[in-house]
Parts: sequence; C-alpha cells; structure tokens
Amino acid sequence: MNPNPRQSELLAEVRTRGSVSVEALADRFAVTLQTVRRDVKLLAEAGLLARFHGGVRLPSSTTENIAYRQRKALHADGKQRIAKAVAKAVPEGCSLLLNIGTTTEAVARELLHHRGLRVITNNLNVAGILCDNADCEVIVAGGLVRARDRGVIGEATVDFIRQFKVDIGLIGISGIEADGTLRDFDYREVKVSRAIVEQSREIWLAADASKFNRPAMVELARFDHLDRLYTDAVPPDPFPQLLADAGVQLEVA
Repeated sequence: MNPNPRQSELLAEVRTRGSVSVEALADRFAVTLQTVRRDVKLLAEAGLLARFHGGVRLPSSTTENIAYRQRKALHADGKQRIAKAVAKAVPEGCSLLLNIGTTTEAVARELLHHRGLRVITNNLNVAGILCDNADCEVIVAGGLVRARDRGVIGEATVDFIRQFKVDIGLIGISGIEADGTLRDFDYREVKVSRAIVEQSREIWLAADASKFNRPAMVELARFDHLDRLYTDAVPPDPFPQLLADAGVQLEVA
C-alpha cells in the first residue's frame, strides 16, 4: 500500500510512542474510531503495524526487515525531501558509492541531471535509475543478487568495493539506536556497507526520522564514522547531542 498523509502520521505517532490505543489515535487525529480501525487494518495487512486488543504497535522483529515494497512506500514524502537535499549537496564531477536501500534509490532519481558523476553501487535499482543519465558512469559491484530488493551482497562484493576510493559514500540504514550505533538486518549487506565506509573520503547517511530508536541486529558503524546525516525531521533526544559530540553535520530536509 501507499499510505495517505493521515496514515503516514499515524505510523509516525506509533513509532514515537511504541504502542498506542485505538481511542488515543482517534483523539489525536480527530477522527472516528471506525476511521482509525480501517487505517490500522490496512497498515497491519501491509505489515507496517501489529495489532493487539484495543491498540496497535510496531512490528517488533530485530532480525528481519519489512518487505521491500512496503519500505518503498513508507515515508515516501520524507525520503523525497531527503533525496533532494542530498542531491543539491552532491557536486558535479565527483565519485560516489551508494549502498542498498529505498532512500538511496530516491537520491539516485534526484541525481539524474547531474553531470560527470561516477557511481559505484551494489544496488541494481540504483544502477537502473542512473543508467538514464548519459553523463553518469555507473559501475555495478559483482556478487550474489538478493532477489527481494535487487541488492548485491557477499564476499565478492566486498572485494570489488575495496578496489575504489571515492569522494562520497552515501549509505542508508535500517535502524539507529540510542547509543549512536547504525544497525541493519543482514550481516552480508552490512559487510558491504562497512567496505563502503572504509573506501569513502566522506560518509553521508540518508535516513528518515522513523529510523531513530528502531532496533536491528547487526552493527554497521557509529556516529563518529559519519560526516553528514540527512533526515526529514529533527531527531529526538539523545540524538542531537550525540551527533554534535561526534562532529556530524546534521541536515534536516
């Protein structure tokens, strides 16, 4: 599904509070219980929420991400704003490494009019998007193609990435925990993203606000590995102080 604005705000409210009753959601959005129940039913069927008697919460798994099509629709407006801000900051004639993720794909779409880019990626969706830019050279990493999202992963991918040293490594992430760790679900994907961090002169993280306080299993990096963080809303505490302490430039789109 593609959540409408109210449903997107409902998801954000649940993410902020962890769990919430149907009655509280009806009061929060000034709609009827029937409207909230209909929204919750649709969001739960799409795998974006989990229902319990009288209320709703987020899916709680730390071992498995939600499906690619659901992630692509989730927070689409915020991802587009992030993508525009990132693309505006990317200079023409530079080299980039882009990893797997729907936010990095949104950035790729915003780079279609940049000139002189050289992009290395383990994301076949990013490669397909940027191939439409005649002024962009696209290099695709070899390895195992993960069918569900067309991400390329594995040791061969890591070895391929390590051949390069680029100006900007642009990464997405599944979760940012309260200690400032960046986390994801697939250790094979994380190993590739770590290589991207190692082989980039600057690291930019593009992550919508739903990623804060979202748990995931595998640590990719910490705030002090980052140069910039692009997001779509001011992060909740304690993240602003953690970012400042790590010297990360925060950009809110």
